[in-house]
Amino acid sequence: MPLKTFYYARVSSREQNLDRQLEAFRQLGANEREIITDKESGKDLNRPGYQALKSAMLRPGDVLVVKSLDRLSRSKADIKNELQWFRDNGIRLRVIDLPTTMMELPDGQAWVFDMVNNILIEVLGTIAEQERVTIRQRQREGINAAKAKGKHLGRPSISKPDNWDEIIMGWKSGEFTARDAMMKLGMKKSTFYQIVQQG
Repeated sequence: MPLKTFYYARVSSREQNLDRQLEAFRQLGANEREIITDKESGKDLNRPGYQALKSAMLRPGDVLVVKSLDRLSRSKADIKNELQWFRDNGIRLRVIDLPTTMMELPDGQAWVFDMVNNILIEVLGTIAEQERVTIRQRQREGINAAKAKGKHLGRPSISKPDNWDEIIMGWKSGEFTARDAMMKLGMKKSTFYQIVQQG
């Protein structure tokens, strides 16, 4: 049975688009049926498209093409484990951004490409993981800096109307219902209870 080639594309969120990766695959002659996509974070491997590839589609002798190594994962440990899984299952991984992985292998020369690819993959896996750590660190530093400046993070607090205290007192004493209080204040239910929780 002839070997098959599959293509895997991933972006981290629903807002991002896959166009750049899909265009690179089409230039290699991919058709839509061969392309599997995920819109999920690269922090772990629990993604429906990728898991379907591994469990139901890829067979020994098949080829899997990705645009760059971090589309597989941003974790160096996960990348190494996946590469081992591909090797153990006889699946050839090709990474468009790593030209040596795209070459056809002459008989007897496979070990040279394997050696070069393993070095590249090790280095790029380290870089991908470092990028993830740096992004998290920058986010933490940004939050700390905002807090230090006294900025409120999260939903902004809603200002109370002038007659708030008077109406709330009447509501709490049972003079009128919460619905009456909302009407008197001209507020939606969600806003009313949000201010009540703020105290």
